[in-house]
Amino acid sequence: MPEGWTYGRRSPPLVGTRTATRARARDSPEPFPMTAPQPVERLLSSRFRALMVDTRPLRENRPFRLVFTGQGISFLGTMFTAVLLPYQVYELTHSSLAVGLMGLAEVVPVLATAMLGGTLADRVDRRRMIALCELALALVTAGLLLNALQPEPQLWALYAAAAAMSAIEGLQRPSLDALIPQLLPPDQLSAGAALNSIRMGIGFTVAPALAGLTIAGFGVPMAYAIDLLTFLASLWALSLFNVQPPAPDEEKLTLNSVRQGIRYATSRRDLLGTYVIDFGAMVFGTPIALFPQIADEFGGPGTLGLLYTAPAVGTLLVSVSSGWANRFYRRGRVIVVSAALWGVSMACLGLAESLWVALLVLCVGGALDGVSMVFRSTMWNESIPDRYRGRLAGLELVSVSTGPAIGNTEAGAVASAFNLRTSIVSGGLIAAAVTVAVAVAYPSLWRYDARDHLADDATPPDRDGEPDLAGEPDLAGEPDLVGGPVPTSGPDS
Repeated sequence: MPEGWTYGRRSPPLVGTRTATRARARDSPEPFPMTAPQPVERLLSSRFRALMVDTRPLRENRPFRLVFTGQGISFLGTMFTAVLLPYQVYELTHSSLAVGLMGLAEVVPVLATAMLGGTLADRVDRRRMIALCELALALVTAGLLLNALQPEPQLWALYAAAAAMSAIEGLQRPSLDALIPQLLPPDQLSAGAALNSIRMGIGFTVAPALAGLTIAGFGVPMAYAIDLLTFLASLWALSLFNVQPPAPDEEKLTLNSVRQGIRYATSRRDLLGTYVIDFGAMVFGTPIALFPQIADEFGGPGTLGLLYTAPAVGTLLVSVSSGWANRFYRRGRVIVVSAALWGVSMACLGLAESLWVALLVLCVGGALDGVSMVFRSTMWNESIPDRYRGRLAGLELVSVSTGPAIGNTEAGAVASAFNLRTSIVSGGLIAAAVTVAVAVAYPSLWRYDARDHLADDATPPDRDGEPDLAGEPDLAGEPDLVGGPVPTSGPDS
């Protein structure tokens, strides 16, 4: 007879010593029939559901559902224009340099407005701020449509529109990023981050192909017209709900408000570590500028689109199967491990000898980037006070806007000085090394535990009754599934 069982009855759940368990089973007044094991199909089905993305924010939260739908449609249109602008510039100039200057036209304005947009997001109604920026973007898109309808479209208008859209994004993005955690309860922040990643992944993978087909079949003006129509969906969705505006603050909108946000960010070493890791990965471990040369080695222009699509596919797959993310409370460890492995995967890209190996490595790298993205977003949303969310979203936007531009320059310079493979391999290894160095320098990032930042009205997980799936061992000695020892060296305050 199995230990813990008596004839015709089963002991209560194992608690304490085996002797006590057998005594409770023997003295239990109610018989417990032996439970038949669950069918394999049911077990597999339940495990599959546990892996899939948590859709509670869409099912239970109407404001989030409206923002998700409206911004999802609007983002498809935005990606149309992201394809159209460089296409038109090249058609008018037949110069890759002219296309590259579009990046400069976009970076400078967003740097000028990102921190202002972040400060406004902490002072005004975020929903209204997003709507006003959507209207402004729609007006710029209407100007692009009128320019495309001219017999000779003007090149200066394309650069001016790119700069204007970038400046408006700097004003809008912090409010949008700060609005999402305002709409969701703490236990759904991870699911919200994953769903937003899915929304963007669909836009990155589907919209460029649709834009190309539209240009080929109906022309550039029709593609701009489609983008213009998508703003209606976003504005309609934003008009159907209200949110609590930020708490009134006696301090006026001044430069000191921006400094306060920067001081808060630098005082949080765990947050600062996530920014540095992300920036290092973009500067050293993102060889997008080398994709045309990689495509030339693996078959020519026909493979270029596959190289751009592969990372997005990996990110999308991780986001769709992100139901497991909520179980890992040690967010910092997941960020460090996934970012370091991202760097290693990019180094492996430099060693790939065939197109399919390169695509597989890029897909794996995109998946690792998706993991890091979901956990970074969740960590920011659950631990940053609402009064600072806009300004810190502005800081993140500055990093996201400058990192790829610097990274493309770095990758191209190393490839010119040495060769293609040296640039990719060295960049990936440096990105991994930067991640490890940050984990050592900022041990509070490695030690970060989401349970220390749960809102007062959230129900904390039972540390004694359930195994810790993401950090330190529980009372039963369950292993840490993410981490290793906590770094102890380096400054931390």
